Amino acid sequence: MNSNIDDTLPSGGAASVAASAPASWSELFRGRNAFYALALAGGVTLHAVNMYIATTVMPSVIADIGGLDFYAWATTLFVAASILGAALTAKLLKSAGPRGAYVIATLLFCIGTLVCSLALNMPVMLAGRAVQGLGGGFLYALAYGLTRVVLPERLWGRAIGLISAMFGIATLIGPAIGGVFAEYGAWRAAFWSLLPFAALFALLAFATLPRSSWDHNERVSVPFLQLVLLMGAVLAVSAGSLSAETTWKLVGLLAGLLLIALIAAVETGAKARLLPKKSFRISTPLGALYLMIALLMLSMQPEIFVPYLLQKLHGQSPLWAGYLAALMAIGWTVASFLSSRWQERGGDRLVLAGPVLALAGLVLLAVFLPVEGGGDWSLLAPISAGLILVGFGIGLAWPSLVTRVYQNAPATEQDLAAGGMTTVQLFAIAFGTACAGMVANFAGIAEPSDVAGASSAAFWLGGIFAVAPAIGVLVAVKVVRLTGR
Repeated sequence: MNSNIDDTLPSGGAASVAASAPASWSELFRGRNAFYALALAGGVTLHAVNMYIATTVMPSVIADIGGLDFYAWATTLFVAASILGAALTAKLLKSAGPRGAYVIATLLFCIGTLVCSLALNMPVMLAGRAVQGLGGGFLYALAYGLTRVVLPERLWGRAIGLISAMFGIATLIGPAIGGVFAEYGAWRAAFWSLLPFAALFALLAFATLPRSSWDHNERVSVPFLQLVLLMGAVLAVSAGSLSAETTWKLVGLLAGLLLIALIAAVETGAKARLLPKKSFRISTPLGALYLMIALLMLSMQPEIFVPYLLQKLHGQSPLWAGYLAALMAIGWTVASFLSSRWQERGGDRLVLAGPVLALAGLVLLAVFLPVEGGGDWSLLAPISAGLILVGFGIGLAWPSLVTRVYQNAPATEQDLAAGGMTTVQLFAIAFGTACAGMVANFAGIAEPSDVAGASSAAFWLGGIFAVAPAIGVLVAVKVVRLTGR
């Protein structure tokens, strides 16, 4: 690359290139686009592989250092910290540039990973997961934020499909790494095995990404109050989920909902915002799109308990339980590849079909996952189908939803819209994970020897979270009406 490209992007940015013709996959991997695509995909891969390693080894972690009551918190704190990273991404980009931002994000990820590998008790593990989440949130948000900066608009759909596909690759690598190490009682090695790859990725990002961006016009402010309220909402629901008393569970949930309402009120007149103006109004394109993203993310949250329930109720080994749970991400990946091709002619239909398929998948899980079996495929087959359908439905709608966020964001709030999209996504995951922990503990999963409690938890997780895609069907109609072509 010439020195101008290496140091900064050309004035006006790649995103200003007109989408005059449908793009091919080969164009994404041609010339300097290939370097950018590889860097963006690499960061997401690192983040996603870690997620599936952690999901797969957590039953072994619990068996070794204890802390079953905090099972969901390992994911909740990880994602809560990821939200903070996503919200601060625009500030990091402006101060450190694309190259420096990726290196800083990877360094934070490595520190958190090292802490996890050395944890002797659950509090230390949770601290490591939080630092991991901060670095991972930066890496994930940077991928979406830089897509519109370094690539022409006609490649956005392909790039988003590629980013989603990295989760599919992670489903092959993450459960394998986590499962193999868990089988041999070496779950700590599963964490530190990521460190060499993280170092290689940091070198790749440093060598290929531009030092600075053409996009200097947007003012970046950190919405401290909204971030405090956002973290408070997640932690309130998480804290409530740990209590044995139903009253405190409800208090935690209501406190979380109240804090979300306060965020919406603060955003109305704030100078520093989490989301672009009017994003909390479903009557606006961005409001409907963000709500749709949140509902789809809520749909997949029972996934965090699937490895444990498959081991407890269906006699699966840690390795196979991890792979079966990863079917949801595989469905997302396959659908994202297909959707990035189909959205040019049928984007509206994809948005509508997504929540319908996710709803069907959760119904299958609610029916078949609670039934105790010793690996009987008459039960595992519909469970697998349910997991695939949930992921496939989300992946089918995802590239079209993300592209529409870019297209409907005001010109002066593009970075905010891109970062806000990741913030909404991660917040919905964190809030949903906390709610999943609340539902599971309420149903009796906290007692390791109680098979009936695990069965009850499996039923209620599938049934209650099916409400999200059911509402999503109605919101999808609104999205198509406001943003359809």
